[in-house]
Amino acid sequence: MTSRDYYEVLNVPRDVSDADLKKAYRRVAMQCHPDRHPDDAGAEGRFKEAKQAFEVLKNPRKRAAYDRFGHAGVEAAGGGFGSGDAFSDIFGEVFGDIFGGGRRGASQVWRGADLRYEHAIELEQAVSGTVVDIEVPAHVECDECSGSGAARGTTPQTCQTCGGHGQVRMQQGFFSVQQTCPHCNGRGRVITRPCAKCQGQGRYRETRSLSVKIPPGVDSGDRIRLTGEGEAGRNGGPPGDLYVEIRVKSHPIFQRDGRDLACEIPVSFATLALGATVEVPTLDGQVSLRIPPETQSGRVFRLRGKGVRPVRGGGVGDLLCRVHVETPVNLAAEQKELLERFDDSLRGRGDRHNPRAHSWLDGVRQFFDKLGQ
Repeated sequence: MTSRDYYEVLNVPRDVSDADLKKAYRRVAMQCHPDRHPDDAGAEGRFKEAKQAFEVLKNPRKRAAYDRFGHAGVEAAGGGFGSGDAFSDIFGEVFGDIFGGGRRGASQVWRGADLRYEHAIELEQAVSGTVVDIEVPAHVECDECSGSGAARGTTPQTCQTCGGHGQVRMQQGFFSVQQTCPHCNGRGRVITRPCAKCQGQGRYRETRSLSVKIPPGVDSGDRIRLTGEGEAGRNGGPPGDLYVEIRVKSHPIFQRDGRDLACEIPVSFATLALGATVEVPTLDGQVSLRIPPETQSGRVFRLRGKGVRPVRGGGVGDLLCRVHVETPVNLAAEQKELLERFDDSLRGRGDRHNPRAHSWLDGVRQFFDKLGQ
């Protein structure tokens, strides 16, 4: 046993955490490993000294005894450092994750994969909420063998190659490398008589029917998580989750922008010029909208509280109604004559009846006057 202070050997403070202690040991062990210094007779001694210090400090009971009584406390607690398998275990514990995973006390299990399912709904369903039925193809646990993969009346046998651990260890000098058992592929068990229904896989592919509750206020891109409804796990692992991603279909009247809705209302020229009350559709039914006289095309009217309440909370949005003039088509001769007479009555008085057009024409004249200078 070394007489140097263990904390000094690993160059760490006395309150070092377990994670930092392991990092420090890796660093020191790599620096003084005998294979890296074949011509240095003292390298092996420093390497063993570092291993000895780490074995004591990584053990809470031994570390407490060392902190209180020094080396004497470790010797009394049976803290002497052995060789052979003990060294192999400690070295594999520290460096195992570098070379493909640490020690495993049991066979490997795999969690089932998560699934993604896209479902399209109408705008009205997204706003008010609904329940939909979906068909999801996925791997499910075999009900014939209860997921074991073995035929009825038989059980999987412990793998003789890895002893049921799912991992085998290869020792090369000071290095211990673990890898997946090639005989059982990490399961730790071997199936001698596979289940006929799942062919020894413990699961099979099936299309399941699920009911999904869609809360009010969802929007395109929102996801609903169904825990445990994904792919079945393997070798006793838990199932994955199912994520239902919502896509809201386009609507013939409304466009959605977050909590607000928008729509366009086609009206006649006379309606905007003289003013009127028009009926406007909402998701709750029709409401009356008063359009004042001399309203310009493109003006937006806001109907408060006629939008959407978001799924994540907050107030209800608004309905934005944009009015625009619809140009009449298929005019009769009499209608054309009336429009021409009306247009003639406005000419020469644009600053009164068409102020925006008049100011625009003034701007055009000034522009060309500048160009001619």
